[in-house]
Amino acid sequence: MRGNIRSKGFAHERDLVVKLWNHGFAVIRAPASGSKAKRTKYPDIVAIMDREVLAIEVKTINSERTIYIDRYQVDKLREFSRRAGGKAYIAVKIVGTGKWRFIPIEELEETRNKNYKVTIEKLRRGLKIQDLISMIKKTAKIDQYLNE
Repeated sequence: MRGNIRSKGFAHERDLVVKLWNHGFAVIRAPASGSKAKRTKYPDIVAIMDREVLAIEVKTINSERTIYIDRYQVDKLREFSRRAGGKAYIAVKIVGTGKWRFIPIEELEETRNKNYKVTIEKLRRGLKIQDLISMIKKTAKIDQYLNE
């Protein structure tokens, strides 16, 4: 059963790789993504566009809910993005909807046991792929400013 869950996780990571590639990013999925290689300090996915580096840790959920993330995963993401001069995100796929949301790690909340979480509110306000592209290209639609 565990292997089946991992293979589904890999499939979601590959789905995001394809989506980002189709939107103009250069993308690579980490070869040990999802393995127990604890000494590695790289994210699930690295995406680059116009010299902007995005370090991405992928999570999947079946419905909108709070997501809990191990401190080690956030620390490795933070360290990789620091070394690469990039930005770190938690990418969340809501299975069944096809929706992806990107939450900057700065918006994660620390839990009592020193791990992290993405609240439902942060998830709902998460960035879409098009938002990432607009930020990188420094373009935005007028309605983005009307909603703030």
